[in-house]
Amino acid sequence: MRKPASKNPLKHLRASDLRGIAQLATEATTSVARIAEGVHQSVWDTLGVAGRSPGQTGGITGFVYQAVQGVAQLLGKGADALLATLQMRLESKQGTEPGTPQREAALAVLNGVMGDRLLSSKNPLATPMTLRHLGVALNWQAPPAGLKPRVLLMIHGLCMNDLQWGAQHQGQVVNHAEALASVRDSTPLYLRYNSGLHVSKNGHELSQQLEQLVSQWPVPLEEINVVAHSMGGLLIRSALHVARQQGLRWRGQVKSIVFLGTPHHGAPLERAGNWIDTLLASTPYTAPLAQLGKLRSAGVTDLRYGLVLDEDWQGRDRFERTHDQRQVLPLPEGVACFAVAATLAGKRSTLADRLIGDGLVPLRSALGQHDDARRCLIFAKESQWIAYRTGHFDLLARPEVTQQLLRWLTPAVG
Repeated sequence: MRKPASKNPLKHLRASDLRGIAQLATEATTSVARIAEGVHQSVWDTLGVAGRSPGQTGGITGFVYQAVQGVAQLLGKGADALLATLQMRLESKQGTEPGTPQREAALAVLNGVMGDRLLSSKNPLATPMTLRHLGVALNWQAPPAGLKPRVLLMIHGLCMNDLQWGAQHQGQVVNHAEALASVRDSTPLYLRYNSGLHVSKNGHELSQQLEQLVSQWPVPLEEINVVAHSMGGLLIRSALHVARQQGLRWRGQVKSIVFLGTPHHGAPLERAGNWIDTLLASTPYTAPLAQLGKLRSAGVTDLRYGLVLDEDWQGRDRFERTHDQRQVLPLPEGVACFAVAATLAGKRSTLADRLIGDGLVPLRSALGQHDDARRCLIFAKESQWIAYRTGHFDLLARPEVTQQLLRWLTPAVG
């Protein structure tokens, strides 16, 4: 009788991962202690017992909470120093081998949920933005051979990565990029980025990387076509806005963009999360627990209304419940724009369009439609397509989506 193959999750880890996990454990311990102390003091407040300051207990109790946080931070610094040395030694032996798909998927989710915190704390688990070809980040000092004058740029969504463009459908791998690149004689490039950052911050970075691409592409670049899933559609709109403001060259190379399930006007789940924050903060006993809701990243809160510009969030509390205050940003001029929307329903209806959608993004949001006419994104009728009985992530795997992309983007013959 054969023994089942062992499943060892440690084989997916790198030395830098252990260091990053240790940093997260330290932050988690101190954060939980602060929340517990806040709840504790809220109870004392109702009995008229004052603390050292709001949310902080006094006396022996306060000393205990301070000791827990102090010890956690001390141990965390010691572990970080030890693992930093170990990381340098092991990485010199590991070289630049790519991570396993399981590791990259886990990192993508972690970055989507709290990537802004990872970056601000200099956690090695934070994902840097890279343009990738054949699974490897582009190195302009030694660019790969065989690059073509046309580029097909694939941009993933929240909590995802570039490897997930190769999706499974009924036992077969579907990759929209491979089909399109073959027909358009293009080089497919995949963007990998920290989706927990503000969309506009990623937009600035992407704009600079694409400007570098135009200047260092080894053959004369003729065009850039973009396929963007979910948050990726907000990201490319943000980057194009930056390029227009700064007069960058790459913007003139962009010929078409296909938006797959992009929440142009936001997603209800983030709005629901914002409601939970408000409810938790409404009583003194649960107010400390509202801090848990504030762990979610800037990228996630940007999806409440589909924020794409710096002006949409700068100078504002992103957790405060407010109405839609975004700047109006139309689709980019001179670029052919197409929208693929999905719905779990079998046909359109008011309920399905507004509430059901593809399970994450309402159908009207994906089509750029808004009750305020100024905010509507104008896609030509022939540039819209709805995938019925299809979920948000199914858009990556359905052959019917590939066929629609080919119909839109296949060059005319004759």
